[in-house]
Amino acid sequence: MKEKQLKKKQLKEKQRNQVKSRFYYIFWGTATIAVVLGQLYVGTGYRVLHGGLQELLDRVDGVLLHKGENNYGGFV
Repeated sequence: MKEKQLKKKQLKEKQRNQVKSRFYYIFWGTATIAVVLGQLYVGTGYRVLHGGLQELLDRVDGVLLHKGENNYGGFV
């Protein structure tokens, strides 16, 4: 009889540990996905910012480096 109770107790402990590990993997899986999605979001934002900055610099270069008559004697 004691042997049966001992096996039951071991089985119960084993099941409890399996439930614990399942939540462990769910938590870390969710955390990993959240970090990866955050990195993709930030990377996309930087790509958009870079495109806007490149467009702005192209426009500024067109204005500042325009050759023609100016008051600076050809230094600009």
